[in-house]
Amino acid sequence: MNPYLKHDEWCIIEEGFIPENTRASESIFSIGNGAMGQRANFEEKFTGSTLQGSYIGGVYYPDKTRVGWWKNGYPEYFAKVINSTNWIGINVIVNGEELDLAKCKVQDFRRVLNMKEGYLERSFIAELQNGIKLAVKSTRFLSMVDSELGAIRYSVKPLNADANIEVHPYLDADVHNEDSNYGEKFWEVVDIKGTSAFSYIVSRTKKLDFHVGHAMRNFIHVNGQHQNVQPQVNTSAMYVDNRFTINAKAGDEVTLYKYAAVISSLNHEKGTFPKVLEKLIDTAVSKGFDKMLDEQRNAWTEIWQHSDITIEGDVAAQQGIRFNIFQLSQTYTGKDERLNIGPKGFTGEKYGGSTYWDTEAYCLPFYMVTHGQKVARQLLLYRYKQLGKAIENAQKLGFTDGAALYPMVTMNGEECHNEWEITFEEIHRNGAIAFAIYNYVRYTGDKSYLVNFGLEVLIAIARFWAQRVNFSQEKGKYVMLGVTGPNEYENNVNNNWYTSTIACWCMEYAEEVASYVKSTDPSKYAELTKSIHFDESKEIAKWRDIRNNMFFPVDEKLGIFLQQEGYMDKEQILVKDLDPKERPLNQKWSWDRILRSCFIKQADVLQGLYFLEDRYDTDTIKRNYEFYEARTVHESSLSPCVHSVLASRIGNVDKAYELYLRTARLDLDDYNREVKEGLHITSMAGTWISIVEGFGGMRVRNNMLTFNPLIPDKWKSYSFKVWFRDNILKIMVTSSQITINNESGNAITLKIYGVEHSVPASSSISVPVQKQIF
Repeated sequence: MNPYLKHDEWCIIEEGFIPENTRASESIFSIGNGAMGQRANFEEKFTGSTLQGSYIGGVYYPDKTRVGWWKNGYPEYFAKVINSTNWIGINVIVNGEELDLAKCKVQDFRRVLNMKEGYLERSFIAELQNGIKLAVKSTRFLSMVDSELGAIRYSVKPLNADANIEVHPYLDADVHNEDSNYGEKFWEVVDIKGTSAFSYIVSRTKKLDFHVGHAMRNFIHVNGQHQNVQPQVNTSAMYVDNRFTINAKAGDEVTLYKYAAVISSLNHEKGTFPKVLEKLIDTAVSKGFDKMLDEQRNAWTEIWQHSDITIEGDVAAQQGIRFNIFQLSQTYTGKDERLNIGPKGFTGEKYGGSTYWDTEAYCLPFYMVTHGQKVARQLLLYRYKQLGKAIENAQKLGFTDGAALYPMVTMNGEECHNEWEITFEEIHRNGAIAFAIYNYVRYTGDKSYLVNFGLEVLIAIARFWAQRVNFSQEKGKYVMLGVTGPNEYENNVNNNWYTSTIACWCMEYAEEVASYVKSTDPSKYAELTKSIHFDESKEIAKWRDIRNNMFFPVDEKLGIFLQQEGYMDKEQILVKDLDPKERPLNQKWSWDRILRSCFIKQADVLQGLYFLEDRYDTDTIKRNYEFYEARTVHESSLSPCVHSVLASRIGNVDKAYELYLRTARLDLDDYNREVKEGLHITSMAGTWISIVEGFGGMRVRNNMLTFNPLIPDKWKSYSFKVWFRDNILKIMVTSSQITINNESGNAITLKIYGVEHSVPASSSISVPVQKQIF
């Protein structure tokens, strides 16, 4: 851990300049608006350790695969959302010396991410080697209202002497990715123009021909007054700047306003870029910085109105959940169905910004409940539109007849992950796609999605599972060989309980939905079955046979489901008995040693119990939870949240709180000393789940919302909002009661602790909190 940030309910605050924390802070203080994102790099030059990062949603590069030994079936490339033109840059030169925090004395350094209003602010005093002391303050944001605009206000004040101050705002397209497999640069400039009033760079990717355009316009103020000075313009092959020179007296505040526009060929015709950029810049300038910032505040006020979670009595927990909600909300807005949610969002290069199963397993519930049905539907449509590619992915591995294997990593639906144990074996990802459809329909009641889109996906997934198993003559059962479950500290295992369980569930659900569509829309059903050559009687009979005869490893003595066949052959050591110096295992142990150990990276059996908990009684969940949690090292960001929900489910509120705090502050406290690589965006949705589904006990059963809340001892109260079909509810829990406030114009019936209650429109009810939940 590295907990260097101050606790605050609405802000992330860093005080004091510690160069070793620079990269971590660049991740933590990142900003975005759903269309693009920006790491918290300094505007001025910095020669210390930094990872410059500016990313545009949907613009990626197929970086040629690099592996030690090629295996048939490997994807040709790893897709990456790539670092693009640096638009925030502002070089500052004072009496001939360049401002560089790596080379001067820094005092009163303070950086604040204002999550309530959606902007980043930084201030410090720098003493240059030439003796000049400067007070510097910057404020920047990416507009949530105009998603192609960003703005910066950057002020410099000489404190101890008059000074010649040069301010050089620039655009620099000569950027690279640190994770480039072969050190290749991914961009080339196709058009560049620099004038004193308007400058831009248009670049294209060397593959796939994505075009992006960046433009800027700059204004100088001194002591709040606009200066009608013409900058010198400097342009090279991939760089353009405006150079302002001001002779400032001690105490004069020189302020640069920099307006930037960022567009891509996803949304604009390539030949129109200069005109589009200029029009966008005109919009920014006509509004001005203050009005744009006011609009930003208003946009975030609206977001917080339906997504905020309040916690009274625990500032660390409150800051953690708001940080997670803030990052999720500025990473994905649901406005563009071509976009999805990368594990690092727009905050770093690791995982390439691609789509993983994290979206369906963890993110969908957050967006569905806080942002509404339309946004959640977009996430499902993203996968539906890539079904053809999923079928192609399966064909590459030898599957036939319309079987689909959704990719572990993708931009366009094509698999682009190049670790064999994941690409070929971590096939449980297919189950997450199917479960997301079920979860969406269960929550929204939107069964039209099944008719128009869902059934086709479910049949293709069920076909995959039916071909992936084989019948064991020795066991007299179907078996699932050579897989990697959610626990990636186990590779190439046989009969992983979770994978086999979710496979059977998928085939069961596909049959259920096929029956529903056939009965409610027979013409649509007939059209679909004909187009995909679905032999109903034969294929469904096969699915039933597999489900009825699947082999599931269990330990009768312990009363648990075995993670996989042979798991109990491992030496059974508990995490509490590990030497802390050995942690984290993935940084201290060889991979061979990890694979032979009993230690678990993240929820595996417990992932199945979380998804399908209605099928298991509390005692079964409790036995499995207590056995597996004791062996789980939580070295995946996706791990603590599932364990926290299940701990709440069995009434272990202390453990649920411990694991909640770990997932809520995973990045803020840098638990694994890796936040410098980027934030864990998708697991942040798990933090929300830990409160709403965990402590709040929210479920949907038989088309009805149910709540079984509990509250950690440290909290005085907590509250969250739920957008359920036509109702918006606010749920508040204290140590003594739960209050449901219906903010909608429709009455709703729901269950609290198993008892039905009707909540009239625009009114509330209160029920005493129960200690025993289940």
